[in-house]
Amino acid sequence: MADIPDELIKLERFADEERAKLAGLSGADYEAQRERWRQAVEKAQAAIGRHAEATGRSRKSVEEDVQKASREVEEDPAE
Repeated sequence: MADIPDELIKLERFADEERAKLAGLSGADYEAQRERWRQAVEKAQAAIGRHAEATGRSRKSVEEDVQKASREVEEDPAE
């Protein structure tokens, strides 16, 4: 796996967290959270695209590495 900037990992994890918040919601609350998730995904995808372009790698390759890295990062128990 190539070196992935921490910022990309943070954006991917934030999008995952926003998706997880959809659980149990309905109606207007669901729609509002879905929009927050969509915005988080768009921000992460834009950053992945910029990184892929800057490094000359395929977007798919970068996205796969970001997803793997975001799953491997563990929370700091002190936080």
